[in-house]
Amino acid sequence: MKRIEAIIRPAKVGDVLAALAKVGHPGVMVSEVEGHGSQMGVEHQVRGKTYKVPLLAKKKIDVVVKDAEAAKIIEAIQKAVATGEIGDGKIFVSSMEDAIRIRTGESGEKAV
Repeated sequence: MKRIEAIIRPAKVGDVLAALAKVGHPGVMVSEVEGHGSQMGVEHQVRGKTYKVPLLAKKKIDVVVKDAEAAKIIEAIQKAVATGEIGDGKIFVSSMEDAIRIRTGESGEKAV
């Protein structure tokens, strides 16, 4: 199993949810997060004064998928959020040791 975490622009959450539904993966977790990449935040100018915003609001999409589905899920997320501009986000993929469905006690890929 793979855990796919995508840090994306907040405006792109609906696009990701639609893309995941289209490829047949309805399970998703969405969290509000803040952070910055290599550009270390952004600078805004208001009324002639410049101030730096070190942390930008982002959304984090988490999905756990079977190994065989990982590539199509990653591709769907990437296509849904890519604008070609700085700040599009990142996708992180890691291996999952186990998953347990609380209601039934099923574990492994059956729980996903």
